[in-house]
Order: sequence, then C-alpha cells, then structure tokens
Amino acid sequence: MGSSHSTNKHHHHGFDADRDAKKIHSACKGAGTDEKKIIEVLSSRTSEQRQQIKQKYKALYSKDLEEDLKGDLSGNFEKAVLALLDLPCEYEARELQKAMKGAGTDESLLIEILCTRNNKEIVNIKEAYKRLFDRDLESDVKSDTSGSLQKILVTVLEATRDETQQVNAELAAQDATDLYKAGEGRWGTEELAFNVVLAKRSYSQLRATFQAYEKVCGKDIEESIKSETSGDLEKAYLTLVSCAKDCPGYFATLLHKSMKGGGTDEKTLIRILVTRAESDLPAIKEKFQQMYKKPLAEAVRSDTSGDFRKLLLALLH
Repeated sequence: MGSSHSTNKHHHHGFDADRDAKKIHSACKGAGTDEKKIIEVLSSRTSEQRQQIKQKYKALYSKDLEEDLKGDLSGNFEKAVLALLDLPCEYEARELQKAMKGAGTDESLLIEILCTRNNKEIVNIKEAYKRLFDRDLESDVKSDTSGSLQKILVTVLEATRDETQQVNAELAAQDATDLYKAGEGRWGTEELAFNVVLAKRSYSQLRATFQAYEKVCGKDIEESIKSETSGDLEKAYLTLVSCAKDCPGYFATLLHKSMKGGGTDEKTLIRILVTRAESDLPAIKEKFQQMYKKPLAEAVRSDTSGDFRKLLLALLH
C-alpha cells in the first residue's frame, strides 16, 4: 500500500475525530504510555480538529482528555501537549491569567501577548478569558498594572487598530511630527501621542510613519523610544514597533533568545510554536533561517530532548 503524502499535513488520510480519540485512548491505557502515537495525532491536526477530538473523547469515555493526559505525561512534554489541546486564544488567556495571578505580575508576558496580536485575536482572547475565568481581562489588566504601561495595554485591548492596507502620507507626516514633539522634541514624553499612533494605526501606515519620523528627526523611532522611555513602557513600545515593521522577525528573535546561552526557556518555545502554528509559523521559520543562518528546527533539536523535542519538531515539520 503506497502512502499518499498530501501537501497539507492536517488532512492526511482524512480527519476522523473518532479514530483519533480512540488512538489516544489506547496510547494512554495499560502499563506504558505510547507517546509516539500522541505526538502523531496531535501534531498533525489543526486546533479546531483537536477540539473535536476532545469532544469525541469525552463522549466515548466520559472523561476529559486533558485530565487523562495529565496523569500520564510530565514535564515540558506535558505542558506542550496541554497547550495544543487549547484553542490558541484560550491558551493565551490562561497565560495572561497566570501572569497576573498571585503576588507579582509578569509584565513581559502581558506585553508579548497583547502588543503582538491583531484585533480579531485580541477579541478572541478577551472572550476566552471571560469564558474560562468569568472575569474581564481589561479590568484585570487595569488592576494589575499602573501608569504608562497600563495606559498602552488598555489602548491595545480596545482592539480598534485600523487594518486596511492604504497608506495616508499626510497622516504619516502628521503622526511623525506629533511623535517627535511628544518625545524627542521636549522634556517629558507625552505618551498619549505614542499610544494612539502605535495602537491604532495600521501596520502599513506605521511603516510610513516610521520613515517620515526618521526624516523629521534624523534617527529611527526605536532609538528615540530607548532614550525617552525605560522599563516595561519601553518594552511595550518597542514590541509594537517591531511588530509593525516585521512580526515574524519579532517572534524569530524571541525564539532565538529563548534558546541562546545557558538554559532554554521552554515556556517561550511552547508558547510561540503552539500559538503561531496556524498563523505565521512558516514566515517565522523563514525569518529565523535568514537572521541566524540555520533552520529553526535545527536550533530546537539541539536545545531540547526526548518526547518534548519530538513534539516540537513535528509541529515545525
């Protein structure tokens, strides 16, 4: 029997939730867990299909697939598998909730998720947050952050960025001047101008604005942000700028950082590979290759091990 390799890995030999649920169930029962089977099924399905597998599993075995897997798996492999069983917006909602729960707030994580998503993704995350925790994401972000960072995150959470492609050159020039006046032009950066421009203008419009800005003030917008702001506000602004310029590049850089040097930051690896798998992962892979002269898969292979490595490589395949 010849195996037919279709170009789209998500639909090889037709998707059948029933068969997949049974396959996973048989992989979990008995003495040892068959991780290979679990990887095979989960990595080759879309996140919508995984939702159907979960429903099917529940119907067949009256148990939650997540609960069964939690009992059988451990470590980063378990974390990655559970991440794959959520819709991306649910997984992100959980990550945001973790970032705010308890004593300290993980501002970097709030920034990474909220400042890089499009309107639809933000709306989905807000709805998932409400559904999972019966709380309002915006109120939680407000009570967990303060000052300038709070203002920019709340503006981003409005999800009212212009998403058209047209560029208005006059507006770009006007915005560039406003930003210059707000920042470089005088003491005390007036964040409002930055917030409105960075959170509301379309990405193509912003690219035109950044070019105009360079003309007006002779240096690029990142340099100005670095000299005028610091800490989390600086991070949020720079994230918004780099996403407007090149979002896949932003994620490629984060992935590189998560694997560089002493230890591997597996949480970031999981978060990016799982949440971007069905949006811009191909572009991120391409960008990574360009920037670091080696394939992303190779970097992941040399930085991870065991079933965790196998699962990530299957997602990158």
